[in-house]
Amino acid sequence: ERFGTTFKTGNVREADLSRRPFRLTLDSGEVLSCAALIISTGASAKWLELESEQKFKNRGVSACATCDGFFFKQKPLAVIGGGDTALEEALYLTNFATKVTLIHRRDELRASKFMQERAFKNEKLEFRWNAAVDEVLGDEKRGVTGLRLRDTQTGELSELAVDGMFVAIGHRPNTAIFKGQLELNELGYIVVKPGSTYTSVEGVFAAGDAADPVYRQAVTAAGTGCMAAIDAERWLAAQE
Repeated sequence: ERFGTTFKTGNVREADLSRRPFRLTLDSGEVLSCAALIISTGASAKWLELESEQKFKNRGVSACATCDGFFFKQKPLAVIGGGDTALEEALYLTNFATKVTLIHRRDELRASKFMQERAFKNEKLEFRWNAAVDEVLGDEKRGVTGLRLRDTQTGELSELAVDGMFVAIGHRPNTAIFKGQLELNELGYIVVKPGSTYTSVEGVFAAGDAADPVYRQAVTAAGTGCMAAIDAERWLAAQE
């Protein structure tokens, strides 16, 4: 605010990047126009969509091992998923947990051979094959205390005692309103020119997780945010 910034609260429901000034329509109906645009809409973790999962979010249920792993020192944990991200999360959590159980709904992993070799060698990492989470168990005082698992082949139910569950089944970039207007990769992330925040549309820049399918960390998002501000400032100056 000291530098003249105006803050608007609301969701952008529509974006028109076909001409300048660019036009953004908020859910209130208000239309904003701008000569340059920085997109930093982020990416949202995919969840299991269980009611019990939502109940215990931030109370034993997480989607970020590097953010929350430290809080589970000397406790048993579970990781849900079967790709490289799931194995990376599980391996990282073995630095804190007494044991990490990787739960996968199939009988083989999708992860790369290298990641699988690392995982199978780790003595603190166990695997539950052909299993899916049916319910997150816990109480108001302690948070998560376990998981009810369902065998994906037989339907048989069992319980696993854990103090935390980390969901690692991927992320979904919040870029739907830009589809067809900006170049997106096959996963929906905004494509930027290497070493910059320039997108496929001149005057539009992207920062943070919306353009980052690899790191997805607050510090890297902040760094690209700074880059986008500089890129936008220089681009605007060149238009004068």
